[in-house]
Amino acid sequence: MTGAAMTEAAMTTMSAPAPTGRFGEFGGRYVPESLIPACAALETAFREAWADPAFHEQLSRLRSQYAGRPTALTPAHNLSAQLGVTLLLKREDLAHTGSHKINNVLGQALLARRMGKSRLIAETGAGQHGVATATAAALFGLRATVYMGERDIARQRHNVFRMELLGAEVIPVTSGSRTLKDATNEAMRAWVAAVDEAHFCLGSVGGPHPYPWLVRELQRVIGEEARAQAPAVPDVVVACVGGGSNAAGTFAGFVDTPARLIGVEAAGGAAMTDGMPGVVHGYRSMVLQDAHGQVLEAESIAAGLDYPGVGPEHAHLGATGRAEYRTVTDDEVLDAVRRLARAEGIICALESAHAVAWVLRAAGTPDLPTGSAVLLTLSGRGDKDMATLAGEVR
Repeated sequence: MTGAAMTEAAMTTMSAPAPTGRFGEFGGRYVPESLIPACAALETAFREAWADPAFHEQLSRLRSQYAGRPTALTPAHNLSAQLGVTLLLKREDLAHTGSHKINNVLGQALLARRMGKSRLIAETGAGQHGVATATAAALFGLRATVYMGERDIARQRHNVFRMELLGAEVIPVTSGSRTLKDATNEAMRAWVAAVDEAHFCLGSVGGPHPYPWLVRELQRVIGEEARAQAPAVPDVVVACVGGGSNAAGTFAGFVDTPARLIGVEAAGGAAMTDGMPGVVHGYRSMVLQDAHGQVLEAESIAAGLDYPGVGPEHAHLGATGRAEYRTVTDDEVLDAVRRLARAEGIICALESAHAVAWVLRAAGTPDLPTGSAVLLTLSGRGDKDMATLAGEVR
């Protein structure tokens, strides 16, 4: 992308969406009529809160005193030497609860309390968003109900126990693929029935407007911190993408720089790579679907990435050429976990390992030339994936 084209793309992305909630042709609000007032009220409340210095002061205090921000930017010296690139790791695995999800949930919980809500409803795949939701609910004295696919419950028992220990009700979802897509369906249905008392604490940059924008703004802290911590603007900024919240937050800090933005998807759940424009969970984006528009099941070794859609702003970033999207296989991901652990003593989540896997494969090729400076967001730690990594659950 030329400098002029990059500047033009940066000016039209990673800012507030159009009044209709669209990023180019993507986004919007495709929900039952009964939810339109709730979405509108949430948008109004978020705009007011985001313009209120007291809200920012409280959120900033929680980030530093409770969530442990800023998280470190760690040079991966050993892996850098092996690969011939300079690799810096933005360590969201060091945040409280073990992932970037806490950034979003603390803000939404504050917003829910400001709106007078008494309960949080959430969906979760790998369980990290569910844990963050249960954590914030405990902190603020709210009730929490988390919907989780039966298949994900089986492979993420560790996180299910954490949610329950924190006081959340975890509801198994037995329909469809029994993973994140179906958990999101059930969470949205529950919100329809309890909209007066409950806030739907959506975990990623999808869903109806204002969620893609709201969640990106709450995750923007990742990219802003990383840009301030980096010794110079990197050549490449890379993060894993399912729904895409950690990538959106990271990219927001670098979208107005010459850095290439690379999102890495699971080969079996690559909506940006293999999808077509369509509607899922209240928004229009790139979606895995068949010729008749039926949403297809996604597959990934990482419970957080087997999702058939992607946040609408990612679809817009891809359409404008400002961001690029790649895929890696499950085998590459497992190898990436091992290599990072043995080179740097860091065990990352399977989701995060997708970004690491792309760097391992691309380093020294035209896609990532020798000598490149790379900033990579490690979205979470690998404790939750021990059973999978040990071969107990596949």
